[in-house]
Amino acid sequence: MLFEVWAPHAGRVTLHVDGRERPMARAAGRPGWWRAEEPAADGARYGFGLDGGAPLPDPRSRRQPDGPDGLSAVVVPERFGWRREWTGRPLPGAVLYELHIGTFTPEGTFDAAAARLPHLAHLGVTHVELMPVCPFPGRHGWGYDGVAPWAVHEPYGGPEGLVRFVDAAHGLGLGVVLDVVHNHLGPSGNHLPAFGPYFTDTHHTPWGPAVNLDAPGSDEVRAYLIGSALAWLRDYRLDGLRLDAVHALCDTRAEHFLAELSDAVDRLAAHTGRPLFLIAESDRNDPATTTPREAGGLGLHAQWNDDFHHALHTALTGESAGYYADFAADPAGALAATLTGGFFHAGGYSSFRGRSHGRPLDPCTTPAYRLLGYAQTHDQVGNRARGDRLTALCPPGRLACAAALVLCAPFTPMLFMGEEWGATTPWQYFTDHTDPHLAEAVREGRRREFAAHGWAAGEVPDPQDPATRERSCLDWSEPDRPPHTELLHWYRRLIALRRAEPALTDPRWKFRALTARPDGVVHFRRGRCHVAVNLGVRPAELRLGPEAGGAEVVAAWRPVAPPGPSGVLLLPAESAAVLRLPSPAGVAGPDAPGGRWKVA
Repeated sequence: MLFEVWAPHAGRVTLHVDGRERPMARAAGRPGWWRAEEPAADGARYGFGLDGGAPLPDPRSRRQPDGPDGLSAVVVPERFGWRREWTGRPLPGAVLYELHIGTFTPEGTFDAAAARLPHLAHLGVTHVELMPVCPFPGRHGWGYDGVAPWAVHEPYGGPEGLVRFVDAAHGLGLGVVLDVVHNHLGPSGNHLPAFGPYFTDTHHTPWGPAVNLDAPGSDEVRAYLIGSALAWLRDYRLDGLRLDAVHALCDTRAEHFLAELSDAVDRLAAHTGRPLFLIAESDRNDPATTTPREAGGLGLHAQWNDDFHHALHTALTGESAGYYADFAADPAGALAATLTGGFFHAGGYSSFRGRSHGRPLDPCTTPAYRLLGYAQTHDQVGNRARGDRLTALCPPGRLACAAALVLCAPFTPMLFMGEEWGATTPWQYFTDHTDPHLAEAVREGRRREFAAHGWAAGEVPDPQDPATRERSCLDWSEPDRPPHTELLHWYRRLIALRRAEPALTDPRWKFRALTARPDGVVHFRRGRCHVAVNLGVRPAELRLGPEAGGAEVVAAWRPVAPPGPSGVLLLPAESAAVLRLPSPAGVAGPDAPGGRWKVA
């Protein structure tokens, strides 16, 4: 078996395999690379010794059986036991479901999560978006402190566990997306600096020195990260990747790392014949993120849209602290702005930032599916002091309104695990750091952060307490009892409508009408579908116009009578409804069954 490693500053490198040692030779024509051939079976333990030092795990390790500090184990992807063929599932028309393997079930494993996948298939989502699964110290954590970006966390089930999960998802028609972190590595168990210039002091990030994307040695670092991304998509048959905090990727080179990555993914998609996509998390509100490379953009296929979340959250809860302040000044206006233009911050002044922020999207060139819309995510729930979900902040009727706006808006919808039944379990920040000094630093840092916002230390959950993670696990008895069952049926109905009505997945920013009133009434028409929401505490009248006189109520959170000949709809308080106009006889297109808009 051929072993290779990039260690440009080492004078000599030794390969250690199952207790055997042998010197490695410099690779001809590949500066900084070392190679050696040695017999090794699947599962063999190995590492690399630098200049006489103890063996370290392989930077490209596929498996760390004993955690990030232990030796690597040989993994042969060609031996993965796939049972199903998979031709892929594209992003346009998708409904994503974000979940964390460690808390989706109490067991916290791939196999336990796979056993719950029929629930998601019945719900009607199309893709499961996994939070990071790379190794990190300890057993439980969010995954954003991973230190081996080619490997799979052993306590979850390791590489074979991920294969079984993906295979099971594909067997139910579900695509799988993985959250990957390229902007930093965790503070513990990171051995990359010993091998080479993976980080640089040229730029600094909230996590310290930046990943080296543009300083000397960056060619190899970029290839390392791109190789990791392609390995997830190729070897684990994933359908897409979510890229964490791409605004923290510091790169001054002529071709940005993200453009190089998106080009490599597009070429892999062409080679495999499967649709593959990249979804960015970006704080920049920059249309260039998803603008095609041919038009001068980075070429990513979609990005999270926190502006829509913030506008919706303030309309639902009335919260106005921190970054919500910009949206809380006029929640109805902010919601209308995001529904019609994607970004709320599109070049105007942001009081939270103390400066102008963002650039406007061009609705003529950016299909709406390139933005993900959501009411909750792991970030927006878990980064609250107590990890409280919308369930703790809103009555069921408002949760139903949020679902209608997310699932009927032009965006690609995304749900956060348990949202569909109004889970009452919080989702809190938890860690399992094995370094006691780091554990205490994280604990105190969390308390300090929220003390600045008026929280007493005792009110902030201890991230290191196992009970914090346990509280965050979903309670799978909830969907089978009221009031959760009613909300779950509502989500299923809305997702089914989205699948059945072409206008609800129309990628154009097109509304026949859109109203967002200060009293909490929101209404828009897409094709022959009217979506009406009343966030207020009193019933409200909504004038849809005489053309709505023959509309059929196809979904309603509370009983709603169809509008009369005058087209006036009476909406109960904290309720939502979807109405469908009859299709004109002999007319095809977005208003008729089977009509489809083409994606430009």
